[in-house]
Amino acid sequence: MSVLLLLAGIAAAQPAPPAPPVAGDGSADAALPVEGAAVGSVAGEDAVGELPPELKEMLDFEASLTYERGDVSLGGGKAVLHVPDSFGYLDAAETDKVLQVWGNPPDPNTWGMLVPSNTSIFAEEAWVVVVSYTDDGHIKDDDAADIDFTELLGQMQSDAAAESEARVKAGLTGVRIVGWAEPPHYDGISHKIYWAKELDFGEESHTLNYAIRALGREGVLEFNAVAPMNQIATIKLPMEQVMGFAEFTPGNRYEDFDESVDRVAEYGIAALVAGGVAAKTGLLKGLFAMLLAGKKLIVVGVIAAVGAAKAIFGKKDAAAS
Repeated sequence: MSVLLLLAGIAAAQPAPPAPPVAGDGSADAALPVEGAAVGSVAGEDAVGELPPELKEMLDFEASLTYERGDVSLGGGKAVLHVPDSFGYLDAAETDKVLQVWGNPPDPNTWGMLVPSNTSIFAEEAWVVVVSYTDDGHIKDDDAADIDFTELLGQMQSDAAAESEARVKAGLTGVRIVGWAEPPHYDGISHKIYWAKELDFGEESHTLNYAIRALGREGVLEFNAVAPMNQIATIKLPMEQVMGFAEFTPGNRYEDFDESVDRVAEYGIAALVAGGVAAKTGLLKGLFAMLLAGKKLIVVGVIAAVGAAKAIFGKKDAAAS
């Protein structure tokens, strides 16, 4: 039996994961995972004992992850995440382990990862929100109200097409920006912006890249979620909730900017959406680095079962009688 079929059988045999606890119903402690347990275990104790060693090791890896909830400090106190029961937070070190399991190279630059509760990181429907920080300086939002995001999208598509053609000639994967899956929305009071793009990597299904940016005194807190395009209905509401999780601490907030001592970023809101400072070169290298890295985060079907097993154990998917 293949790894994929084994995982499918395990998932089918398990009861549906418990719903997130409801405040005041007395079930909060029982519904939350125990310390060191996975957000959503895909197999019970007896089932694990019957698994091939490599799949048991996969489940053990997930169970070794430690999820945090409540107020989580980021960047040595620069910001805080208010993580509800519906998500679990993995710190930077554990996030790096998960990303490597999924086939990514080591990345010491993330600030962590948010994982929806009751979801296995190896499940077909798995999606996560990677948290990071860019310290390009204070981004002024003077241009926010005047941006024509339809026009900006057209420029991004044009620049992306030229860059993608060059990548294909170099033997790399090409990328096409299909359009906005969710047009950019900027909140001038909270100084947060979100948007989503539909991407085409030349595969049968398109990719959803959902982004949230929280502007601070000296830089930007970034939240990036990547999933198959058909999951947008599942991701849209949770990502709107994630937008409210982040808060810069006193002294690091957008309004704490001091023009006499603080550095100002070389770009504004439009370039932030287009890909940051790299967008000023016209090559959008920063954008494509993000898109290609994001593509590797997709964990569905065979990619989840075979790719994760290879990454963890260094073995190829093998049939078992």
